[in-house]
Amino acid sequence: MLKRITKLTLEYRWHFTASAVFAFTTAVTSLFIPKLLGQGVDDAIALIEGRNASRGEIESLLLTTALLVVLVSTLRGTTGFGQMFLGETLSQRVSNQLRMLYFDKLQVLSFSFHDRVHTGQLMSRGLSDIEGVRMFVQSGLVQIVRVFVMLVAAAIFMVQIDLQLAILSLSFVPFMAYRSARLRLQLRKVWREIQDALGDLTTTMQENLAGIRVVRAFSAQKYEESKFEVTAREVVELRMNAARTQARGGGAISFSFLIAWAVVLWVGGEKVISDQLTIGELTQFFFYLALLRFPVRMLIMIINSTARASSAGGRIFEVLDIPSEIADDTSSAPLEVTDGVLRFDNVSFSYGDAPALRGVSFEASKDHTVGIVGAPGSGKSSITNLIPRFYDPTHGTVSIDGTDLRKATILSVRQAIGLVEQDPFLFDGTIRDNIRYGDVTASAEKVVAAASIAQIHEFIDSLPDGYDTELGERGVGLSGGQRQRVAIARTLLTDSPILVLDDSTSSVDAGTDARIRGALKELTTGQTTIIIAHRLGSLQHADEIIVLDNGSVVERGSHDELIALNGHYRALWDLQRGRGVEGGE
Repeated sequence: MLKRITKLTLEYRWHFTASAVFAFTTAVTSLFIPKLLGQGVDDAIALIEGRNASRGEIESLLLTTALLVVLVSTLRGTTGFGQMFLGETLSQRVSNQLRMLYFDKLQVLSFSFHDRVHTGQLMSRGLSDIEGVRMFVQSGLVQIVRVFVMLVAAAIFMVQIDLQLAILSLSFVPFMAYRSARLRLQLRKVWREIQDALGDLTTTMQENLAGIRVVRAFSAQKYEESKFEVTAREVVELRMNAARTQARGGGAISFSFLIAWAVVLWVGGEKVISDQLTIGELTQFFFYLALLRFPVRMLIMIINSTARASSAGGRIFEVLDIPSEIADDTSSAPLEVTDGVLRFDNVSFSYGDAPALRGVSFEASKDHTVGIVGAPGSGKSSITNLIPRFYDPTHGTVSIDGTDLRKATILSVRQAIGLVEQDPFLFDGTIRDNIRYGDVTASAEKVVAAASIAQIHEFIDSLPDGYDTELGERGVGLSGGQRQRVAIARTLLTDSPILVLDDSTSSVDAGTDARIRGALKELTTGQTTIIIAHRLGSLQHADEIIVLDNGSVVERGSHDELIALNGHYRALWDLQRGRGVEGGE
């Protein structure tokens, strides 16, 4: 995964190269400071011991050394700022590209994928996991250049000062490398568990917020709090485990570093006493050891960010690598709708191992309305899902004007179909924006015309802000019937040649339903119309009514023919009339 993240980072070559150059320069300038300080100490001692130097000469020498240190430190600060700024810019660009790739992938993955994976897990990958990758780019890929240069260059300078001291002080490096590799493997596993737990936590919160009315209605706040607390506590424990693992590994590395410092103090002091080393050279050595504390600390951070990025990147690329079950192939061509003939030819369909449709066949054409009825679970919604190719049939074909939908581009198929679902989703925004969702360039007149047909214009017009009224999340400011009518207006605005109404008036009263049907009958001249309804009275005008039972077509015909057949449809009709819900007569 780290290889793929690095490859993605290298697409921004200029930013990566510039940040690496600044990191290199920062490391090199940092290494000059100990040398200047050490030489300054030796020069000052030489002047003092020579007894031929005045106080002014010594002060001048120290001032020169101090100015050089300030100059080098200023350069180091400038390059350090450049490295941090460009590193942050690089990480933001990489994370944004990965975020867009991830979001775009979610738009094309099949509905069967979304049926299997919780929304909270997908949100966690798109937010927390991508942030983990960003931190790796910033504090891993860029900083590794600085750490490597400082370790290698400091070792070279230390060898030049004294080989024995260099070997003794750097003897902890192999141990540090071993502990670092082991720490990375441990943290990678822990961070994978953390990311999965965060996904569960996000899922719990998302479900709670989406079903907050149900929670309040059943006074289940305590139950939801306890459920959330269990997952939250798991996240805390896993993070504490990661912290303990990092602290143990980092502590061992820091301890070995301090031992090396003590060895240098002991052996280096002996060398100064025996005149094998000057005080200035020993000072340099200690400053180089002090500088090595930075790459040691950074190495621990890099290991942590690398482990997190490895697990986070794996979760992200796991989604990016999933092939969509519903996708265009190389032979797909745009669908051209002429006669608008929609045909189901011996179609069977299953959700996994659960069969939903069995050998369904029917045909609808321009100026022809087909009604579909049946008990809950009979397969009505499955037909709705197959028409815009949300799923592909297990057997048989769904075609428009003789073209198998699997041979047409997905975009052209969905542009040809106007769908109104039973439980319509409205976006946070104005009523106007929601109606114009399928055609953002639609004029105000077209918006009003569509709303009028959907019998919602008068209500909208009575609002203080009219069509500019903000709806809130999921259209919470509207009733169920009003949301359905806004959804109908949204679909009508697209002027699609094939119209599918999936129980789209179930939440409106019978009178409003009759007015909508009447307006639609005049409007849909030249369109193919599929209506799924529980209220049988609203299907009396249909040219053909198909009755489903357990995924199979058990009856078909006009309203009068099915009444005379005295079968399933007649039983449903008598039941609804007895309850006074026939409507539309």
